[in-house]
Amino acid sequence: MDFKNRTIDGIHVHPLVKHVDERGFLVETFRSDTLPDGLTPVMSYVSYTEPQTARGPHEHKNQTDIFAFLGPGNFKVFLWDNRRQSPTHGKKMVIFVGADSPAMVIVPPGVVHAYRNISKTERGVVINYPDQLYAGPKKQKPVDEIRHEDKQDAFFQDFVG
Repeated sequence: MDFKNRTIDGIHVHPLVKHVDERGFLVETFRSDTLPDGLTPVMSYVSYTEPQTARGPHEHKNQTDIFAFLGPGNFKVFLWDNRRQSPTHGKKMVIFVGADSPAMVIVPPGVVHAYRNISKTERGVVINYPDQLYAGPKKQKPVDEIRHEDKQDAFFQDFVG
């Protein structure tokens, strides 16, 4: 598939505001009144990504990811609409978020996503508030993830290159 660069239906990018004072800063990473109707986070996790390192690409069948990129670190986020019934099927989207541009990024099921910490020396922090439990209740179900990292074709060449 030849992905064309464009905005993707269902992707929400919500700028985050850092409230800074002499003590440091505070950021509301998400609020229920800023999420799309019916989207409810059920868990959270924090990940560190080493400088110049990538995570993904992968997609979910049912899970929506609610990422908070607020720093430290800056990220280049890659999104590909792989949903056959979507009005933006076959489109890709690239955004820059993190310390220099804090944002919440909502990624619906069927949108392949990956990100790369583009910081030269700083670890990057990402918080995720997905709407599905990882591996289901008590981790008794298969993980809702389709991984594309090891594919040998040129499907995600603009990401890995």
